[in-house]
Amino acid sequence: MPRKTSALTVKEIDALRWDGSDRKLTDGRTPGLQLFLKSTGKTWRLKHRFAGREKLVTLGHYPAMGLADARQAAGEKRALLARGIDPVADRREKEAASRAAQETTEGSFEAVAREWVEQVHRHRVVPSHAERNLRRLERHVFPSLGKVRLAAITPGRLLAVLREVERTGHVETAHRLRTLSGQVFRYAIVTGRAERDVAADLRDALKTAEIKHHAALTDPADLAHLLRAIQGYAGQPATMAALQLAPLLFVRPGELRTAKWDEFDLPAGTWNYQPSKGGEPMVTPLPSQAIAILRQLNEVTGSPDGSVFPSMRGKGRPLSENTLNAALRALGYEGMMTAHGFRAVARTVLVERLNCPAEWVEMQLGHAVKTANGRSYDRTTYLEQRGTMLQRWADYLDELRSKVVPLVGARTGT
Repeated sequence: MPRKTSALTVKEIDALRWDGSDRKLTDGRTPGLQLFLKSTGKTWRLKHRFAGREKLVTLGHYPAMGLADARQAAGEKRALLARGIDPVADRREKEAASRAAQETTEGSFEAVAREWVEQVHRHRVVPSHAERNLRRLERHVFPSLGKVRLAAITPGRLLAVLREVERTGHVETAHRLRTLSGQVFRYAIVTGRAERDVAADLRDALKTAEIKHHAALTDPADLAHLLRAIQGYAGQPATMAALQLAPLLFVRPGELRTAKWDEFDLPAGTWNYQPSKGGEPMVTPLPSQAIAILRQLNEVTGSPDGSVFPSMRGKGRPLSENTLNAALRALGYEGMMTAHGFRAVARTVLVERLNCPAEWVEMQLGHAVKTANGRSYDRTTYLEQRGTMLQRWADYLDELRSKVVPLVGARTGT
């Protein structure tokens, strides 16, 4: 009669020490469960027979897998045997599936896109712009293509997603998503996870987006009324100052509202900031009127590393992207003027009425200014000229506000 094997105990297992020879202990409580002791440690295995052959399947390593867990794992493997499933083959299939899932996740469109946003995009645009683009991807692309490996995404598959957005009437959004997808693919190419940008194949595949210009007032009489309304606006100091600076500096609203005090050199009359559209840092001269507004605001919101236009809703947060437009609506200019529209006002009036060179204005707007051979000027090249232009512009706005429209002089040469 065979000797009955006793059940293993935790105390017995803990006391085991490798003495130069391998050992095998059998758990009398669980059929087939064995503990192998080697120089590399203690390993649980299940001895079983499948298709007439004796086999061993590894369950785990002690102490990561304790005695109770090993017995449970052995029971699960024996349940597979009862269903005619080979535990060894089952483990190999699960390991292969796990590796495939991990590879798919790491190389998926969503994983690479989020990595691109964090590693690249956030460093090139203002935070609100990066968040807005991430939300676009989360809403429109990730649900269909998020878990798909980039290498498996074809132009047709991406087009189907963009066409669905297009069908809802959001043609411009579809174009933005194609651009964002292309940036993700190009990032994947340089990081070794894709070989080509399939979004480039869709350049002419979408409907042409209807161009919608930001509402703006370019007639001097209308602009004069607006400037007087702004002067009389009563609100939070940060909102009042931002609203007054918007026509003077005509930067993008996101660049203005996220400005930091450490970007300004008020004694020198300059503001050095990062354009929201990317590129090199922008240096803009400040007219005396802007400096006066900023000095007054500094007494309220001044902090060396703080926000120039802080929100009242949260410490450290700037004004929301809707604040200035809400103020303009409150002044009665809904549908007639937007914060972004001040850029169109300046572009039109400076060139057509004040006869300023278009390249100075374009550079001040943060647009790429190119020479005949295609090379971009350094954005600080016209710093002195832009300073003169902005001071003239600020003086012109003051005169408009006072109901005196100045006569336009001769064009200033380049």
